[in-house]
Amino acid sequence: MRKKDILLIGGGGHCKSCIDVIEEEGIYSIKGIIDLPEKVGANILDYPIIDIDDNIEKLLIEIKYAFITTGHIKSPKLRIRLFNQVKKAGGLLPVIISPKAQVSKHAKIQEGTIVMHGAVINAGTKIGKNCIINNLALIEHDVIIGDHVHVSTGSRINGNCKVGNNNFVGSGTVINQEVKIADDVIIGSGALVTKNIEESGVYVGNPTKRIK
Repeated sequence: MRKKDILLIGGGGHCKSCIDVIEEEGIYSIKGIIDLPEKVGANILDYPIIDIDDNIEKLLIEIKYAFITTGHIKSPKLRIRLFNQVKKAGGLLPVIISPKAQVSKHAKIQEGTIVMHGAVINAGTKIGKNCIINNLALIEHDVIIGDHVHVSTGSRINGNCKVGNNNFVGSGTVINQEVKIADDVIIGSGALVTKNIEESGVYVGNPTKRIK
């Protein structure tokens, strides 16, 4: 089967991780990367940086598929802007799933989301648009994850949890069963979340406490 051409948007470290998953999945052929003007002409893992995001609309006339490969640590604002820009231009944002991940056939994952190596997504889970489910993350049964969320490396989200939109779940975080988390929350690495988080802000520690 002929691979589908795809454009990557964002050329940082997360882009390298996405490239590895895309190559392993074997469905898409990377035609180029969009990044900052000063980086045009450089290469990332042998793929050229060909243009800047001002020209996304023009590029998507010929390359229908695009994927947001900009990372998300503190704020998802850039990823959201680029996602909306691709949608407005009529681009198609696929779901990318590593063949080294385990995803239940009873899980639902929306457009523009990537599931990376070693991640596990169990039955009944629903994951929104433009999310990053990073390496070795575990999403247990019946979890609901909103749009524009990054579940970072080695995190554990237990059954029947609900994670709101625009959230960052730091590496190694554990969220206990049935916990609900509001929108616009940052949870620091290694945190233990034992009860609902009802307000946006930054939370750290074991158990978690709000610091901002």
